[in-house]
Amino acid sequence: MTTDQNSDSSKGDILKALHYNGQILVLPNIWDPLGALLLEDVGFPAVATASAAIASGNGYPDGEKIPLQEVIQILRKIVSSVKIPVTADIESGYACDNRLLTENIKQLLDTGIAGINIEETCHTDGSIFSVEVQCERIRLIRKAALDMGVDVFINARTDVYLRPNLFPPDQVLEEAIRRGKAFRDAGADGFYPILLKDRNSMAEIIREVALPLNVLLLPDTPEFDQLKEIGVARVSLGPGFLRMAIAAMKNTAEKLLHHQGMNEVKQNPVTGAYLNQLIGKNREA
Repeated sequence: MTTDQNSDSSKGDILKALHYNGQILVLPNIWDPLGALLLEDVGFPAVATASAAIASGNGYPDGEKIPLQEVIQILRKIVSSVKIPVTADIESGYACDNRLLTENIKQLLDTGIAGINIEETCHTDGSIFSVEVQCERIRLIRKAALDMGVDVFINARTDVYLRPNLFPPDQVLEEAIRRGKAFRDAGADGFYPILLKDRNSMAEIIREVALPLNVLLLPDTPEFDQLKEIGVARVSLGPGFLRMAIAAMKNTAEKLLHHQGMNEVKQNPVTGAYLNQLIGKNREA
């Protein structure tokens, strides 16, 4: 495998460096090539997908309901549309056993993605993997990537805040830290405690786990200046970016239904020429 600017290997290095440059890496997760092209055009250094957005955008609920092969095709199109690194939300890798996980990871990495989000929930039965099992899965992912010559950024997600019923409230932070340390030692590059909102807990996790921390942008998430002060490395929107787009479409559609909103359509600054310009950049590359 080559190591030029557009190779999977160098893109993985670029993505990793973006977590250590002292700036928060903001990722408004996209679901198609046009969204990736848009973010690249306005200056984002990397793009991320959201499993829920890809699923919803293609008529499926989240939770590995969209077939893996469809996801792979979409990822190929997204990766080939931009020059910047793409990190993909692959849920639990569509596998609860190690053999299938290894096979699926190789197919996913073959799309050219530079990073992944890997969950610790088995979507077959809804159970959460033990720390030992998830660490073994992370090691398998790292080995598969190394065998392919890909330095993929592994963003390990923990669901302890998403499913607080599994742990007593006063033990959730301790459990998150325990899992984060174990995932780090197993080869994870980043840590993603989804739904984490408390700034003090963020600071403690960063201090104890010593990995770039990814938080999801939620209504109660601290402001960017506070997150930077805490030391958060990455902020993602999950399906939030898709919901914003749908909200804008829904608002306009409801107006048009009542013969209103014509000026909003007429005065839309996003023209066909601009979209063709974005797509044209891809075709010229």
